[in-house]
Amino acid sequence: MLIASQSIHFFFYHLGPRALQLHQTERRTAQGDHAAPGAELCRRASKWYVDCFDFSIFRRVNKAIFRFSEETAVVKMLPSFIRATSVGKESGEFLALDLGGSNFRVLLITLHGDGKKGEMRHVTYAVPQELQQGTGEHLFDHVANCLHNFMVEQRLSCNKTLPLGFTFSFPCQQKGLASASLVAWTKGFSASGVVGKDVVQLLTDACRRKNIAVNVVALVNDTVGTMLACSFFDPDCSIGLIVGTGSNACYMERLQNISKLNGLVSVNDGLPEEMCINCELGAFGDDGKIDKYRTVHDRKLDANSINPRKQTFEKMISGMYLGELVRLVLVELAEAGLLFSGSAVTSSAIGKQGSFSTRILSEVERYVLESEKPLHKIGLLLSDNGIASPSSTDCAVVAYVCSMISSRSSNLCAVAMATILQRINRKRVAIGVDGSLYKAHPTFKDLLSTKIEALTGGKYEFKLVLSEDGSGRGAAVAAAVAIRLAGAGVKK
Repeated sequence: MLIASQSIHFFFYHLGPRALQLHQTERRTAQGDHAAPGAELCRRASKWYVDCFDFSIFRRVNKAIFRFSEETAVVKMLPSFIRATSVGKESGEFLALDLGGSNFRVLLITLHGDGKKGEMRHVTYAVPQELQQGTGEHLFDHVANCLHNFMVEQRLSCNKTLPLGFTFSFPCQQKGLASASLVAWTKGFSASGVVGKDVVQLLTDACRRKNIAVNVVALVNDTVGTMLACSFFDPDCSIGLIVGTGSNACYMERLQNISKLNGLVSVNDGLPEEMCINCELGAFGDDGKIDKYRTVHDRKLDANSINPRKQTFEKMISGMYLGELVRLVLVELAEAGLLFSGSAVTSSAIGKQGSFSTRILSEVERYVLESEKPLHKIGLLLSDNGIASPSSTDCAVVAYVCSMISSRSSNLCAVAMATILQRINRKRVAIGVDGSLYKAHPTFKDLLSTKIEALTGGKYEFKLVLSEDGSGRGAAVAAAVAIRLAGAGVKK
Protein backbone atom coordinates (compact mmCIF):
# COMPACT_ATOMS: atom_id res chain seq x y z
CA MET A 1 0.00 0.00 0.00
CA LEU A 2 1.18 3.53 -0.69
CA ILE A 3 1.89 5.69 2.32
CA ALA A 4 -0.52 8.54 2.96
CA SER A 5 1.15 11.35 1.02
CA GLN A 6 2.07 9.05 -1.87
CA SER A 7 -1.50 7.81 -1.99
CA ILE A 8 -2.92 11.28 -2.40
CA HIS A 9 -0.27 12.28 -4.92
CA PHE A 10 -0.85 9.13 -6.98
CA PHE A 11 -4.58 9.43 -7.34
CA PHE A 12 -4.43 13.16 -8.02
CA TYR A 13 -2.00 12.57 -10.89
CA HIS A 14 -4.24 12.56 -14.06
CA LEU A 15 -7.43 13.48 -12.21
CA GLY A 16 -7.85 17.02 -11.03
CA PRO A 17 -10.12 20.02 -11.90
CA ARG A 18 -11.85 22.51 -9.58
CA ALA A 19 -9.33 21.68 -6.85
CA LEU A 20 -8.68 25.11 -5.42
CA GLN A 21 -12.37 26.03 -5.37
CA LEU A 22 -13.29 22.91 -3.44
CA HIS A 23 -10.36 23.32 -1.09
CA GLN A 24 -11.56 26.81 -0.20
CA THR A 25 -15.05 25.47 0.47
CA GLU A 26 -13.52 22.74 2.57
CA ARG A 27 -11.49 25.18 4.65
CA ARG A 28 -14.50 27.39 5.34
CA THR A 29 -16.67 24.55 6.59
CA ALA A 30 -14.32 22.00 8.08
CA GLN A 31 -12.67 23.92 10.89
CA GLY A 32 -11.90 21.70 13.82
CA ASP A 33 -11.82 18.53 11.72
CA HIS A 34 -8.71 16.52 11.04
CA ALA A 35 -6.24 17.91 8.52
CA ALA A 36 -7.43 18.05 4.93
CA PRO A 37 -5.43 18.17 1.69
CA GLY A 38 -3.53 21.48 1.75
CA ALA A 39 -3.44 24.33 -0.70
CA GLU A 40 -0.01 23.25 -1.92
CA LEU A 41 -1.36 19.79 -2.75
CA CYS A 42 -4.29 21.36 -4.59
CA ARG A 43 -1.89 23.56 -6.54
CA ARG A 44 0.23 20.56 -7.46
CA ALA A 45 -2.84 18.54 -8.41
CA SER A 46 -3.95 21.29 -10.77
CA LYS A 47 -0.47 21.41 -12.32
CA TRP A 48 -0.38 17.64 -12.74
CA TYR A 49 -3.81 17.76 -14.36
CA VAL A 50 -2.69 20.34 -16.92
CA ASP A 51 0.54 18.47 -17.63
CA CYS A 52 -1.39 15.24 -18.11
CA PHE A 53 -3.46 16.67 -20.92
CA ASP A 54 -0.63 17.83 -23.07
CA PHE A 55 -1.00 17.30 -26.79
CA SER A 56 0.57 13.85 -26.71
CA ILE A 57 -2.80 12.24 -26.01
CA PHE A 58 -4.30 14.41 -28.75
CA ARG A 59 -1.81 12.95 -31.22
CA ARG A 60 -2.39 9.42 -29.93
CA VAL A 61 -6.14 9.67 -30.52
CA ASN A 62 -5.61 11.10 -33.99
CA LYS A 63 -3.18 8.30 -34.91
CA ALA A 64 -5.29 5.51 -33.44
CA ILE A 65 -8.67 6.44 -34.85
CA PHE A 66 -8.20 7.09 -38.54
CA ARG A 67 -6.82 3.71 -39.64
CA PHE A 68 -9.48 2.58 -42.09
CA SER A 69 -7.44 -0.04 -43.90
CA GLU A 70 -6.17 -1.94 -40.85
CA GLU A 71 -8.44 -4.78 -39.74
CA THR A 72 -6.36 -5.19 -36.56
CA ALA A 73 -6.99 -1.61 -35.39
CA VAL A 74 -8.64 -1.56 -31.96
CA VAL A 75 -10.85 1.40 -32.94
CA LYS A 76 -12.86 -0.33 -35.64
CA MET A 77 -14.20 2.69 -37.58
CA LEU A 78 -17.15 0.79 -39.03
CA PRO A 79 -18.91 2.08 -42.15
CA SER A 80 -22.61 2.64 -41.44
CA PHE A 81 -23.64 3.13 -45.09
CA ILE A 82 -25.51 6.27 -44.01
CA ARG A 83 -24.64 8.61 -46.90
CA ALA A 84 -26.12 11.85 -45.62
CA THR A 85 -27.57 13.54 -42.59
CA SER A 86 -31.03 15.05 -42.56
CA VAL A 87 -31.86 18.38 -44.18
CA GLY A 88 -34.89 18.82 -41.92
CA LYS A 89 -37.28 18.65 -44.85
CA GLU A 90 -38.05 14.92 -44.85
CA SER A 91 -41.72 14.16 -44.38
CA GLY A 92 -44.04 11.20 -44.06
CA GLU A 93 -44.88 8.36 -41.69
CA PHE A 94 -42.06 6.08 -40.57
CA LEU A 95 -41.92 3.05 -38.34
CA ALA A 96 -38.97 2.42 -36.06
CA LEU A 97 -37.87 -0.60 -34.04
CA ASP A 98 -35.43 -0.26 -31.16
CA LEU A 99 -34.06 -3.61 -29.99
CA GLY A 100 -31.09 -3.66 -27.66
CA GLY A 101 -31.99 -5.24 -24.34
CA SER A 102 -34.68 -6.83 -22.22
CA ASN A 103 -37.22 -4.33 -23.57
CA PHE A 104 -37.75 -3.07 -27.09
CA ARG A 105 -39.83 -0.30 -28.58
CA VAL A 106 -42.02 0.12 -31.62
CA LEU A 107 -42.50 3.69 -32.78
CA LEU A 108 -44.56 5.54 -35.35
CA ILE A 109 -43.08 8.92 -36.18
CA THR A 110 -44.66 11.49 -38.46
CA LEU A 111 -42.35 14.13 -39.92
CA HIS A 112 -43.72 17.26 -41.58
CA GLY A 113 -40.62 18.54 -43.33
CA ASP A 114 -40.43 21.66 -41.20
CA GLY A 115 -37.50 20.73 -38.95
CA LYS A 116 -39.81 20.33 -35.97
CA LYS A 117 -40.40 17.26 -33.84
CA GLY A 118 -43.59 16.10 -35.49
CA GLU A 119 -45.63 13.41 -33.76
CA MET A 120 -44.31 10.29 -32.12
CA ARG A 121 -46.27 7.37 -30.73
CA HIS A 122 -44.53 4.41 -29.19
CA VAL A 123 -45.08 1.30 -27.09
CA THR A 124 -42.48 -0.61 -25.08
CA TYR A 125 -42.61 -4.41 -25.07
CA ALA A 126 -40.74 -6.92 -22.93
CA VAL A 127 -38.37 -9.53 -24.31
CA PRO A 128 -38.74 -12.46 -21.88
CA GLN A 129 -35.59 -14.33 -20.94
CA GLU A 130 -36.82 -17.51 -22.59
CA LEU A 131 -36.94 -15.63 -25.90
CA GLN A 132 -33.56 -13.97 -25.33
CA GLN A 133 -32.05 -17.43 -24.89
CA GLY A 134 -34.32 -19.46 -27.17
CA THR A 135 -34.25 -19.65 -30.94
CA GLY A 136 -33.72 -16.73 -33.25
CA GLU A 137 -36.92 -17.54 -35.11
CA HIS A 138 -38.98 -17.32 -31.94
CA LEU A 139 -37.27 -14.06 -30.96
CA PHE A 140 -37.97 -12.33 -34.27
CA ASP A 141 -41.48 -13.79 -34.40
CA HIS A 142 -42.09 -12.08 -31.05
CA VAL A 143 -40.81 -8.78 -32.44
CA ALA A 144 -43.04 -9.14 -35.51
CA ASN A 145 -46.04 -10.04 -33.35
CA CYS A 146 -45.54 -6.92 -31.22
CA LEU A 147 -45.15 -4.83 -34.37
CA HIS A 148 -48.42 -6.28 -35.66
CA ASN A 149 -50.20 -5.43 -32.39
CA PHE A 150 -48.80 -1.90 -32.49
CA MET A 151 -49.99 -1.34 -36.04
CA VAL A 152 -53.47 -2.58 -35.14
CA GLU A 153 -53.58 -0.30 -32.09
CA GLN A 154 -52.49 2.67 -34.22
CA ARG A 155 -55.03 1.75 -36.91
CA LEU A 156 -52.35 1.18 -39.51
CA SER A 157 -53.07 -1.22 -42.31
CA CYS A 158 -50.78 -4.24 -42.18
CA ASN A 159 -51.02 -4.31 -45.97
CA LYS A 160 -49.69 -0.76 -46.36
CA THR A 161 -45.93 -0.83 -46.74
CA LEU A 162 -44.29 1.73 -44.48
CA PRO A 163 -40.55 2.43 -44.41
CA LEU A 164 -38.94 1.19 -41.21
CA GLY A 165 -35.73 2.14 -39.46
CA PHE A 166 -34.23 -0.57 -37.26
CA THR A 167 -31.96 0.16 -34.31
CA PHE A 168 -30.21 -3.08 -33.38
CA SER A 169 -27.78 -2.42 -30.55
CA PHE A 170 -25.63 -5.52 -30.76
CA PRO A 171 -22.24 -5.95 -32.49
CA CYS A 172 -22.81 -6.29 -36.23
CA GLN A 173 -20.82 -6.37 -39.42
CA GLN A 174 -22.74 -4.03 -41.68
CA LYS A 175 -22.82 -4.94 -45.35
CA GLY A 176 -25.17 -2.25 -46.57
CA LEU A 177 -27.63 0.34 -45.32
CA ALA A 178 -30.19 -2.37 -44.60
CA SER A 179 -28.00 -5.44 -44.23
CA ALA A 180 -25.92 -6.49 -41.22
CA SER A 181 -24.84 -9.81 -39.77
CA LEU A 182 -24.67 -10.35 -36.02
CA VAL A 183 -21.10 -10.80 -34.81
CA ALA A 184 -21.96 -11.90 -31.27
CA TRP A 185 -24.77 -11.60 -28.78
CA THR A 186 -24.26 -9.45 -25.68
CA LYS A 187 -26.40 -8.27 -22.72
CA GLY A 188 -27.55 -11.77 -21.82
CA PHE A 189 -28.93 -12.71 -25.24
CA SER A 190 -27.98 -16.06 -26.75
CA ALA A 191 -30.79 -16.83 -29.21
CA SER A 192 -29.66 -19.58 -31.56
CA GLY A 193 -29.40 -19.30 -35.32
CA VAL A 194 -28.72 -15.56 -35.39
CA VAL A 195 -24.94 -15.12 -35.12
CA GLY A 196 -23.54 -14.74 -38.62
CA LYS A 197 -27.00 -14.15 -40.11
CA ASP A 198 -28.45 -10.97 -41.58
CA VAL A 199 -30.68 -9.57 -38.83
CA VAL A 200 -32.63 -7.41 -41.27
CA GLN A 201 -33.50 -10.49 -43.29
CA LEU A 202 -34.52 -12.36 -40.13
CA LEU A 203 -36.84 -9.48 -39.20
CA THR A 204 -38.25 -9.29 -42.73
CA ASP A 205 -38.92 -13.04 -42.78
CA ALA A 206 -40.71 -12.85 -39.42
CA CYS A 207 -42.88 -9.96 -40.65
CA ARG A 208 -43.74 -11.93 -43.76
CA ARG A 209 -44.86 -14.88 -41.60
CA LYS A 210 -47.14 -12.44 -39.77
CA ASN A 211 -48.41 -10.94 -43.04
CA ILE A 212 -47.01 -7.50 -42.26
CA ALA A 213 -45.90 -5.38 -45.19
CA VAL A 214 -42.84 -3.44 -44.03
CA ASN A 215 -39.80 -2.17 -45.83
CA VAL A 216 -36.69 -2.10 -43.64
CA VAL A 217 -34.70 0.66 -45.32
CA ALA A 218 -32.03 1.42 -42.71
CA LEU A 219 -30.27 -0.28 -39.82
CA VAL A 220 -28.37 1.91 -37.34
CA ASN A 221 -26.93 1.83 -33.85
CA ASP A 222 -27.80 4.35 -31.15
CA THR A 223 -24.77 6.57 -31.80
CA VAL A 224 -25.51 7.01 -35.50
CA GLY A 225 -29.16 7.52 -34.59
CA THR A 226 -28.18 10.28 -32.17
CA MET A 227 -26.40 12.20 -34.92
CA LEU A 228 -29.28 11.73 -37.36
CA ALA A 229 -31.95 12.75 -34.85
CA CYS A 230 -30.01 15.94 -34.15
CA SER A 231 -29.45 16.66 -37.84
CA PHE A 232 -33.21 16.81 -38.46
CA PHE A 233 -33.32 19.94 -36.28
CA ASP A 234 -29.84 21.24 -37.11
CA PRO A 235 -28.39 20.48 -40.56
CA ASP A 236 -24.91 21.38 -39.29
CA CYS A 237 -24.86 18.21 -37.18
CA SER A 238 -22.20 15.85 -38.51
CA ILE A 239 -20.91 14.28 -35.26
CA GLY A 240 -22.71 12.06 -32.76
CA LEU A 241 -21.57 11.34 -29.21
CA ILE A 242 -22.96 8.98 -26.59
CA VAL A 243 -21.89 9.49 -22.97
CA GLY A 244 -24.08 7.27 -20.87
CA THR A 245 -23.72 3.77 -19.50
CA GLY A 246 -21.35 3.29 -22.42
CA SER A 247 -19.63 5.72 -24.74
CA ASN A 248 -19.13 5.99 -28.48
CA ALA A 249 -18.87 8.50 -31.32
CA CYS A 250 -19.63 8.74 -35.02
CA TYR A 251 -19.05 11.35 -37.71
CA MET A 252 -19.40 11.99 -41.43
CA GLU A 253 -16.24 10.97 -43.34
CA ARG A 254 -15.29 11.60 -46.96
CA LEU A 255 -16.01 8.49 -48.98
CA GLN A 256 -12.61 8.45 -50.67
CA ASN A 257 -10.91 8.00 -47.29
CA ILE A 258 -12.79 4.83 -46.31
CA SER A 259 -10.55 2.22 -47.88
CA LYS A 260 -12.15 -0.70 -46.05
CA LEU A 261 -15.27 -0.36 -48.21
CA ASN A 262 -13.32 -2.29 -50.86
CA GLY A 263 -15.50 -1.18 -53.73
CA LEU A 264 -18.83 -1.87 -51.98
CA VAL A 265 -19.84 1.72 -52.69
CA SER A 266 -19.21 3.69 -55.84
CA VAL A 267 -18.17 7.31 -55.60
CA ASN A 268 -20.10 7.89 -58.83
CA ASP A 269 -23.51 6.68 -57.67
CA GLY A 270 -25.01 10.16 -57.55
CA LEU A 271 -25.22 10.19 -53.76
CA PRO A 272 -23.29 12.45 -51.38
CA GLU A 273 -19.59 11.55 -51.36
CA GLU A 274 -19.50 10.91 -47.63
CA MET A 275 -20.56 8.25 -45.15
CA CYS A 276 -21.15 8.11 -41.42
CA ILE A 277 -18.45 6.18 -39.56
CA ASN A 278 -19.34 4.39 -36.33
CA CYS A 279 -16.06 4.76 -34.46
CA GLU A 280 -16.62 2.22 -31.64
CA LEU A 281 -14.46 4.65 -29.70
CA GLY A 282 -14.73 2.88 -26.36
CA ALA A 283 -12.06 0.40 -27.46
CA PHE A 284 -9.41 3.10 -27.87
CA GLY A 285 -6.43 2.07 -25.73
CA ASP A 286 -7.10 -1.67 -25.79
CA ASP A 287 -3.67 -2.03 -27.39
CA GLY A 288 -1.95 -0.28 -24.46
CA LYS A 289 -1.34 2.98 -26.31
CA ILE A 290 -2.83 5.11 -23.51
CA ASP A 291 -1.57 3.11 -20.54
CA LYS A 292 0.51 6.11 -19.42
CA TYR A 293 -2.76 7.92 -18.71
CA ARG A 294 -4.29 5.12 -16.63
CA THR A 295 -4.02 5.20 -12.85
CA VAL A 296 -3.79 2.31 -10.41
CA HIS A 297 -7.54 2.67 -9.94
CA ASP A 298 -8.20 2.34 -13.67
CA ARG A 299 -6.16 -0.84 -13.69
CA LYS A 300 -7.92 -2.27 -10.67
CA LEU A 301 -11.35 -1.46 -12.11
CA ASP A 302 -10.37 -3.11 -15.38
CA ALA A 303 -9.02 -6.24 -13.69
CA ASN A 304 -12.29 -6.67 -11.76
CA SER A 305 -14.51 -6.09 -14.80
CA ILE A 306 -16.21 -8.74 -16.92
CA ASN A 307 -14.05 -7.75 -19.92
CA PRO A 308 -10.44 -7.03 -18.82
CA ARG A 309 -8.33 -5.09 -21.33
CA LYS A 310 -11.42 -4.32 -23.37
CA GLN A 311 -13.21 -0.96 -23.76
CA THR A 312 -10.30 0.86 -22.11
CA PHE A 313 -11.38 4.37 -23.11
CA GLU A 314 -14.98 3.69 -22.15
CA LYS A 315 -13.90 2.62 -18.66
CA MET A 316 -12.27 6.02 -18.15
CA ILE A 317 -15.30 7.96 -19.40
CA SER A 318 -18.71 6.34 -19.12
CA GLY A 319 -21.35 6.33 -16.45
CA MET A 320 -21.05 2.61 -15.88
CA TYR A 321 -17.59 3.07 -14.38
CA LEU A 322 -17.11 6.58 -12.93
CA GLY A 323 -18.79 5.82 -9.62
CA GLU A 324 -16.62 2.74 -9.19
CA LEU A 325 -13.48 4.78 -9.90
CA VAL A 326 -14.49 7.22 -7.16
CA ARG A 327 -15.08 4.30 -4.80
CA LEU A 328 -11.63 2.84 -5.44
CA VAL A 329 -9.99 6.20 -4.72
CA LEU A 330 -11.99 6.62 -1.51
CA VAL A 331 -11.09 3.10 -0.37
CA GLU A 332 -7.40 3.80 -0.86
CA LEU A 333 -7.66 7.04 1.10
CA ALA A 334 -9.60 5.38 3.89
CA GLU A 335 -7.12 2.52 4.11
CA ALA A 336 -4.35 5.11 4.41
CA GLY A 337 -6.19 6.69 7.36
CA LEU A 338 -7.03 9.87 5.45
CA LEU A 339 -10.78 9.40 5.13
CA PHE A 340 -13.69 8.14 7.24
CA SER A 341 -11.13 7.03 9.85
CA GLY A 342 -10.94 3.80 7.85
CA SER A 343 -14.36 2.77 9.13
CA ALA A 344 -16.13 2.62 5.79
CA VAL A 345 -13.65 0.36 4.06
CA THR A 346 -14.95 -2.93 5.39
CA SER A 347 -18.60 -1.90 5.41
CA SER A 348 -21.00 -2.16 2.52
CA ALA A 349 -20.81 1.62 2.14
CA ILE A 350 -17.70 1.69 -0.06
CA GLY A 351 -16.16 -1.69 0.63
CA LYS A 352 -18.04 -3.58 -2.07
CA GLN A 353 -17.67 -3.29 -5.81
CA GLY A 354 -20.40 -1.12 -7.29
CA SER A 355 -21.52 0.34 -3.96
CA PHE A 356 -20.78 3.96 -5.00
CA SER A 357 -22.86 4.70 -8.08
CA THR A 358 -22.34 7.37 -10.70
CA ARG A 359 -25.70 8.77 -9.60
CA ILE A 360 -24.10 9.64 -6.24
CA LEU A 361 -21.19 11.30 -8.06
CA SER A 362 -23.62 13.47 -10.05
CA GLU A 363 -25.52 14.42 -6.89
CA VAL A 364 -22.29 15.43 -5.15
CA GLU A 365 -21.37 17.61 -8.11
CA ARG A 366 -24.84 19.17 -8.10
CA TYR A 367 -24.59 20.08 -4.42
CA VAL A 368 -21.20 21.74 -4.96
CA LEU A 369 -22.63 23.74 -7.85
CA GLU A 370 -26.03 24.72 -6.48
CA SER A 371 -26.12 24.47 -2.71
CA GLU A 372 -25.26 27.15 -0.14
CA LYS A 373 -24.10 24.41 2.22
CA PRO A 374 -22.70 21.75 -0.11
CA LEU A 375 -20.77 19.76 2.48
CA HIS A 376 -23.80 19.45 4.75
CA LYS A 377 -25.87 18.04 1.89
CA ILE A 378 -23.04 15.78 0.79
CA GLY A 379 -22.84 14.48 4.36
CA LEU A 380 -26.54 13.63 4.33
CA LEU A 381 -26.14 11.93 0.95
CA LEU A 382 -23.23 9.83 2.22
CA SER A 383 -25.16 8.93 5.38
CA ASP A 384 -28.12 7.83 3.27
CA ASN A 385 -25.73 5.55 1.39
CA GLY A 386 -24.28 3.84 4.44
CA ILE A 387 -21.36 6.04 5.48
CA ALA A 388 -22.07 6.95 9.09
CA SER A 389 -21.28 10.45 10.41
CA PRO A 390 -18.82 11.68 7.77
CA SER A 391 -16.90 14.77 8.85
CA SER A 392 -16.94 18.00 6.87
CA THR A 393 -13.44 17.22 5.67
CA ASP A 394 -14.56 13.74 4.60
CA CYS A 395 -17.30 15.37 2.55
CA ALA A 396 -14.88 17.88 1.02
CA VAL A 397 -12.51 15.10 -0.03
CA VAL A 398 -15.39 13.13 -1.57
CA ALA A 399 -16.43 16.25 -3.48
CA TYR A 400 -12.84 16.76 -4.57
CA VAL A 401 -12.51 13.22 -5.91
CA CYS A 402 -15.89 13.32 -7.68
CA SER A 403 -14.90 16.58 -9.32
CA MET A 404 -11.61 15.21 -10.58
CA ILE A 405 -13.08 11.97 -11.94
CA SER A 406 -15.83 13.96 -13.68
CA SER A 407 -13.42 16.40 -15.25
CA ARG A 408 -11.11 13.68 -16.49
CA SER A 409 -14.08 12.00 -18.16
CA SER A 410 -15.24 15.19 -19.86
CA ASN A 411 -11.71 16.08 -20.91
CA LEU A 412 -11.08 12.69 -22.50
CA CYS A 413 -14.37 13.08 -24.39
CA ALA A 414 -13.18 16.53 -25.45
CA VAL A 415 -9.94 15.10 -26.82
CA ALA A 416 -11.95 12.71 -29.02
CA MET A 417 -14.32 15.45 -30.19
CA ALA A 418 -11.50 17.90 -30.93
CA THR A 419 -9.72 15.22 -32.94
CA ILE A 420 -12.83 14.57 -35.04
CA LEU A 421 -13.46 18.30 -35.50
CA GLN A 422 -9.95 18.64 -36.89
CA ARG A 423 -10.54 15.63 -39.12
CA ILE A 424 -13.73 16.87 -40.79
CA ASN A 425 -12.46 20.48 -40.82
CA ARG A 426 -15.81 22.23 -41.17
CA LYS A 427 -16.23 25.78 -40.00
CA ARG A 428 -19.56 25.19 -38.28
CA VAL A 429 -20.47 21.88 -36.65
CA ALA A 430 -23.22 20.74 -34.32
CA ILE A 431 -22.40 17.72 -32.15
CA GLY A 432 -25.45 15.67 -31.25
CA VAL A 433 -25.00 14.26 -27.74
CA ASP A 434 -27.07 11.81 -25.74
CA GLY A 435 -26.56 9.57 -22.74
CA SER A 436 -27.49 9.42 -19.08
CA LEU A 437 -24.18 10.83 -17.81
CA TYR A 438 -24.33 13.82 -20.15
CA LYS A 439 -27.92 14.56 -19.16
CA ALA A 440 -27.70 13.92 -15.41
CA HIS A 441 -24.32 15.43 -14.56
CA PRO A 442 -24.69 19.16 -13.78
CA THR A 443 -21.40 20.41 -15.25
CA PHE A 444 -20.44 17.81 -17.86
CA LYS A 445 -21.63 19.84 -20.84
CA ASP A 446 -19.79 22.99 -19.75
CA LEU A 447 -16.59 21.10 -18.95
CA LEU A 448 -16.74 19.31 -22.30
CA SER A 449 -17.37 22.48 -24.30
CA THR A 450 -14.63 24.43 -22.53
CA LYS A 451 -12.01 21.76 -23.16
CA ILE A 452 -12.95 21.29 -26.82
CA GLU A 453 -12.57 25.04 -27.28
CA ALA A 454 -9.16 24.97 -25.60
CA LEU A 455 -7.91 22.02 -27.64
CA THR A 456 -9.04 23.45 -30.98
CA GLY A 457 -7.89 26.99 -30.23
CA GLY A 458 -11.23 28.47 -31.23
CA LYS A 459 -10.72 27.42 -34.84
CA TYR A 460 -14.17 25.83 -35.19
CA GLU A 461 -17.62 27.16 -34.44
CA PHE A 462 -19.16 24.16 -32.70
CA LYS A 463 -22.08 23.59 -30.38
CA LEU A 464 -23.22 20.67 -28.26
CA VAL A 465 -26.86 19.80 -28.88
CA LEU A 466 -28.84 17.39 -26.72
CA SER A 467 -30.17 14.79 -29.14
CA GLU A 468 -32.64 12.65 -27.27
CA ASP A 469 -33.92 9.28 -28.39
CA GLY A 470 -31.40 8.56 -31.08
CA SER A 471 -32.33 4.89 -30.97
CA GLY A 472 -35.98 5.69 -31.71
CA ARG A 473 -36.37 8.99 -33.52
CA GLY A 474 -32.92 8.55 -35.05
CA ALA A 475 -33.94 5.27 -36.67
CA ALA A 476 -36.98 6.95 -38.21
CA VAL A 477 -34.85 9.82 -39.51
CA ALA A 478 -32.44 7.26 -40.98
CA ALA A 479 -35.36 5.72 -42.85
CA ALA A 480 -36.54 9.15 -43.99
CA VAL A 481 -33.09 10.11 -45.29
CA ALA A 482 -32.78 6.77 -47.08
CA ILE A 483 -36.11 7.32 -48.82
CA ARG A 484 -35.13 10.87 -49.78
CA LEU A 485 -31.81 9.79 -51.28
CA ALA A 486 -33.34 6.82 -53.08
CA GLY A 487 -35.91 9.09 -54.67
CA ALA A 488 -33.65 11.99 -55.49
CA GLY A 489 -30.47 10.30 -56.67
CA VAL A 490 -28.69 13.63 -56.43
CA LYS A 491 -26.13 15.07 -54.13
CA LYS A 492 -27.17 16.72 -50.94
